[in-house]
Amino acid sequence: MMQRVWCRVWSNSSTLRLFFSITTIAITAVSVVFLQTLPVRSIAQPADRQFQEQLPALQIHPLPSQLKQWQDNRQGNYFAAIQSTPVGFLIWSRFPIRVFVEPPSQMPTVDRSQDWVDAVAQAVQEWQVYLPLERVNSQEQADISIWRSTPPLRQSNSQTTVGNNQGLRAQAAETRYELFVDRSTVPAILSHRFTVRLRSGQTKAYILASARHELGHALGIWGHSPSPTDVMYFSQIRNPPAISERDINTLKQIYQQPTRLGWSVSGK
Repeated sequence: MMQRVWCRVWSNSSTLRLFFSITTIAITAVSVVFLQTLPVRSIAQPADRQFQEQLPALQIHPLPSQLKQWQDNRQGNYFAAIQSTPVGFLIWSRFPIRVFVEPPSQMPTVDRSQDWVDAVAQAVQEWQVYLPLERVNSQEQADISIWRSTPPLRQSNSQTTVGNNQGLRAQAAETRYELFVDRSTVPAILSHRFTVRLRSGQTKAYILASARHELGHALGIWGHSPSPTDVMYFSQIRNPPAISERDINTLKQIYQQPTRLGWSVSGK
């Protein structure tokens, strides 16, 4: 299994911003590889020391109510496969988590954009059982923005190519996060926001499966399950599963870990 992390770094005198993404590469109509990520530090070494000096200490947030009530049913989890980041685990601490879904076009029956919206909205509702989520009407209000667009092409190689084909390959989805200092609160806190891009022109079932998976990343599961019975399995399968007990066991353990997100950066 190929492993890759995409990372871009912007910095100036007052801000250091890191962007990372988990990429989904389409292999065939029913086979999509969700690429796992290498440890972020190995990619972001040049900025790592400077960035770490600006961060709050690692601390643990209280569990949100739904996860606090969730009982581990001894089905296990895949927490060992989840990647930490320079800011710890990607945990939300202010609720509800605000989600923007790109609205349908002016010709939804022609481009089937309403089907895309309906599938993504269903995925949001399914995850809402386990974390407080709220649909909002604009990107500016959102913690997670989900767009109906095709992610940029990536160069394929022998590990991501079917047969002997070479060249650029289309991606079905991409999830990316950005770190920033939220100064709308007092004191200012270290925050993050996610952008999810889901390609249209697929069946509603396929879009729903992709949206479930990408939302799992955006809610904190920054890694993949080795089991095809879990939503966060690294590859798309013919009959995609619903959110599993193992998915939620893993999510709960993630939210019990320390993070720098959501904590004060006053005096930094």
